Amino acid sequence: MSAKAIHEVTGKNLLNKFLQDEAVKNKYAVVTPDTDWTKLVAENPWLETEKLIVKPDQLIKRRGKLGLIKVNTDLSGVKEWLGNKLGRDFQVGRAVGKLKHFVIEPFVPHQQNEEFYVCIYSHRHGDTILFHHEGGVDIGDVDTKAVKMEVEVGNSTTLDSIKTKLLVKVQDGKKDVLARFIEGLYKVYVELYFTYLEINPLVVTGDKVYILDLAAKLDQCAEYLCKLQWGDIEFPPPYGRDALAEESYIADLDAKSGASLKLTILNKSGRIWTMVAGGGASVIYADTICDMGGASELANYGEYSGAPSEGQTYEYAKTVLSLMTQEKHPEGKVLIIGGGIANFTNVAATFKGIVRALRGYQQKLVEFNVSIYVRRGGPNYQEGLRVMRELGDTLGVPIHVFGPETHMTAIVGMALGKREVPRLKTRRQSTTANFLLPGGSSPSSSRQGSTADLKKLDEKRISEELVNGPASAVQAGTCRPLFSASTKAIIWGLQNRAVQGMMDFDFVCSRKEPSVVAMIYPFTGDHKQKFYWGHKEVLVPVYKNMADAMKKNPDADVLVNFASLRSAYDSTVETMTYPQIRSIAIIAEGIPENMTRQLNKMAAEKGVSIIGPATVGGIKPGCFRIGNTGGMLDNILSSMLYRPGSVAYVSRSGGMSNELNNIISLNTNGVHEGVAIGGDRYPGTTFMDHITRYHDDPDVKIIVVLGEVGGNEECKIVEGIKNGRLTKPMIAWCIGTCAGMFTSEVQFGHAGACANAESETANAKNKALKEVGAHIPRSFDELGTLIKEVYDNLVSTGVVIPAPELPPPTVPMDYAWARELGLIRKPSSFMTTICDERGQELLYAGMPITDIFKEEMGIGGVLSLLWFQRRCPPYACKFIEMCLMVTADHGPAVSGAHNTIVCARAGKDLISCLASGLLTIGDRFGGALDGAAQQFTEAFDSGMIPMEFVNAMRKKGQLIMGIGHRVKSINNPDMRVVILQKYAKENFPATPLLDYALEVEKITTSKKPNLILNVDGFIGVAMVDLLRNCGCFTREEAQEYVNIGALNGLFVLGRSMGFIGHFLDQKRLKQELYRHPWDDISYVMPETSGMADLH
Repeated sequence: MSAKAIHEVTGKNLLNKFLQDEAVKNKYAVVTPDTDWTKLVAENPWLETEKLIVKPDQLIKRRGKLGLIKVNTDLSGVKEWLGNKLGRDFQVGRAVGKLKHFVIEPFVPHQQNEEFYVCIYSHRHGDTILFHHEGGVDIGDVDTKAVKMEVEVGNSTTLDSIKTKLLVKVQDGKKDVLARFIEGLYKVYVELYFTYLEINPLVVTGDKVYILDLAAKLDQCAEYLCKLQWGDIEFPPPYGRDALAEESYIADLDAKSGASLKLTILNKSGRIWTMVAGGGASVIYADTICDMGGASELANYGEYSGAPSEGQTYEYAKTVLSLMTQEKHPEGKVLIIGGGIANFTNVAATFKGIVRALRGYQQKLVEFNVSIYVRRGGPNYQEGLRVMRELGDTLGVPIHVFGPETHMTAIVGMALGKREVPRLKTRRQSTTANFLLPGGSSPSSSRQGSTADLKKLDEKRISEELVNGPASAVQAGTCRPLFSASTKAIIWGLQNRAVQGMMDFDFVCSRKEPSVVAMIYPFTGDHKQKFYWGHKEVLVPVYKNMADAMKKNPDADVLVNFASLRSAYDSTVETMTYPQIRSIAIIAEGIPENMTRQLNKMAAEKGVSIIGPATVGGIKPGCFRIGNTGGMLDNILSSMLYRPGSVAYVSRSGGMSNELNNIISLNTNGVHEGVAIGGDRYPGTTFMDHITRYHDDPDVKIIVVLGEVGGNEECKIVEGIKNGRLTKPMIAWCIGTCAGMFTSEVQFGHAGACANAESETANAKNKALKEVGAHIPRSFDELGTLIKEVYDNLVSTGVVIPAPELPPPTVPMDYAWARELGLIRKPSSFMTTICDERGQELLYAGMPITDIFKEEMGIGGVLSLLWFQRRCPPYACKFIEMCLMVTADHGPAVSGAHNTIVCARAGKDLISCLASGLLTIGDRFGGALDGAAQQFTEAFDSGMIPMEFVNAMRKKGQLIMGIGHRVKSINNPDMRVVILQKYAKENFPATPLLDYALEVEKITTSKKPNLILNVDGFIGVAMVDLLRNCGCFTREEAQEYVNIGALNGLFVLGRSMGFIGHFLDQKRLKQELYRHPWDDISYVMPETSGMADLH
């Protein structure tokens, strides 16, 4: 949602900070059920010295009329008044909620003639300032009483214009102070991204201005711009609906995700729960439930969309199920898992997340007598439906699963007992893009298509432009095609999947060349990206600068902007500096409304058509598609989007546009063109912009409009039909009819889906459209039937002449997608068993990283998971950490440290210096752990006594690995070994090999005192004891780790810390290049005379 209401005290605090001296600063104190009155008075001493006013601050309108304001009282009067209100239930209209957030302010004595009314609100073309010279609770109908001042987008106010347009009926003595206040207020309104700001009453006494009551909304999407000015803003829920912890959790999940995750609890005790994919689809499901009498039992509203991951969907589903299984219902509960046909979301991935959640709640689902109804389509939907059907065999609750062959909302009637659940025949499960496989399905020959010659149509339009000149923008009364079979597009962003989808669409439409000619990505240098054109590989240039892309592709007239919400504005502004671009699609959702309105104004001035923001784009069958519109190629074919039909549609919802493709193709000869204008309040182009184009296109016979609650764009369609501008058959439906059935305000998925007046409600729009002759179904459930009726009538009267279907070219399936679908198999290049980063959370040997930190496993625990694939006992993990500590360093003189130091002084980087030191590790330095473990183990396991072992090694002329030290001796022991030996003896279950090695040490030190068991040898034999006796490994597994070099890894890992320390030390000391001194080198040259004799 974009425009969100804020607390009154939040709005006043913002005005306190950013209005200069135009108004008296507001003093206030907030009271909640948890308020400590002693502390509150100490922080606000004025509470005991001034007359006060107290009122709830919970987005309640007309508080004075409801008796919810106490004025001109003292602190004891405030407490007494709050005594029977604070924390109590109170009904406002149909909403019942608890009064729990009050504000106390100083009472401002004033006369009635000192009260004024001011309100600022935003609309598509600018801002409106309303002013009335008589404010207060009895102001009445503001719209008819107040005077208005319109401020166009990008313009500002002046004192003179305010006085002449708004303050005509104000006393001369107050005009100047009021004008200064309104000018400053409007400046703050714009700079802080307010979308609505109402003050009533505004009191002016003398030359002082007091803001008494305030209601305001902020553009939540502007938070990234205004965080510093706003601070921490709380957006409270509508009165009558408490914000639950689960809703906050989903909101937090949404904020951290590129997907869209929304959840609103309407009735926690309700029996009808939904889990719907898509903003538009979520509204339609709520509408259908309410239309069928389920409004009082509808528990929640929400959506998951924008390609959430399996993990994100799991968290969303788990949250819904946790709420659903808190209160039982005597009739049991139903869960509707619905959605339209996705454009790019992998249905199987999201369904796997839902399936995981359902399995986790299996017992409660059975206990709560839950029935589940599923309908979905889109990429890989067959796999998603398969796993859902398989779940139904084991879950223990009924699951009814349907695909795109079933109308989207049919499962609602089934769930509510209004429609019989059909028995599905068992059939071979197809796969996404199965039209490419032997026996795969191709478009049904029974579907009748159009034989329009794309090339001739395109040539006709081009010739018309040559005669009439290029159109400057989408305007009523003109027929300017946005796209044709020769459209060339530039893509902003490295959206390889979308580009490949566009090129596959081009190929299946029999275009001669791809529509994508270049990509722009400012974060890399110029290069080329590889894509497929049918069977062939082609290169598409990627430019760092937009100027280069435009200069080298002067025939490109469309830009598809995949920039993020933070950069979409700047990139679109830059695009509009190039006259060659006639159309821009802005995909990003969440662009602040002020920025969107500025883009719209610039586009109108430059004659550019903008589709979006917050859209999937649009599609013109047989010609061009924007990004992911139309979904995967199997949907392109099944919906016959590879050639034009006779029906054109316009929708706000991108997800529902693909559902319309399906509905239209099932009931007519297909789509001629379809555009999703976007769900924001101020889309770049409007319904009428596209409808008038469609109307003037002779190939379009039927126009379908899917509107929604909020805004007045559909009202302009009514006017167009009334005045005769629109005469073609119009089929329309506005979603959001359920809005009036809820006891509190619900913000639907799209930012613009909120009615601010009765005329903006879905029911009012549907009624108005029907009254002027548009075809209106009784509900969305009947939309397909109505489209078929209108189409059949046009066929019977000869307006539409069906033609035979021509098969499209075949496009090979991408290897990655075929593998995703399980159609092919190939040996992996790599295998791993220790780590998995693909899911929602990093796994070490199957253990989530959060659990590792929660259980404080430490480095030793992590090493046991990554090296040994299992969780070793705590004493073993601690011993591993001790080994790393004692091997971390042994001074600068040893070969590894020496090499590291020399390398660092030569100016090399950290990695090079570390590698230089590590390369010295071997049998002579630090690499004796494995060797010692192997030698001692072989001797011990063979039954040799220590003396035999020593004698055998002497006979072989081999050194005993792990025995001997240059400095330490039996009389001067290595404290590292002493510490480790003490720990092992006290904590290990058994130390047979260590005991054996100590017996060997007694023999070797009797010959020479420095032939001790050194730290390498000790760690080697102790680790063998640990692996063999900790209970985590078989004897064979323990031996394998010794053989493959795991023990040397401890030295390498530990000593790396020391080598890095030496590198940092040398850099910190700024040591010069090392050169070994001559006097420490013995130069032994051959005799000169000897060399001469050889000659």
